[in-house]
Amino acid sequence: MRLPITAWTSIAHRISGVFLFAVVGLLLWMLDQSLAGADSFSALEQNLAHPLVKLIIWAALAGLIYHGVAGVKHLVMDMGFGETMEGGSLGSRVVIGISLILVVLAGVWLW
Repeated sequence: MRLPITAWTSIAHRISGVFLFAVVGLLLWMLDQSLAGADSFSALEQNLAHPLVKLIIWAALAGLIYHGVAGVKHLVMDMGFGETMEGGSLGSRVVIGISLILVVLAGVWLW
């Protein structure tokens, strides 16, 4: 059985939400470290320059971007647009396309 693209985007939206829930602790810790003092901020700044940390931040941004774009699609569907199978399929393709573009731009901005 092959799942339609709408199912894949829905599953990915849920996974990105769970991922964001998991990563929010790390992001809050980083915020706390950045506000704790000048020495703590400098140490965090040095850690953020490491490629592995940048990759983790990029993954968090990718999850946030995808979840946000898919959430906007759901809001548009709640207003009555794209509720047919064809509209849902087109909306899913738009979500994937916009998300890919924004994730690549986030990577360019981060590095």
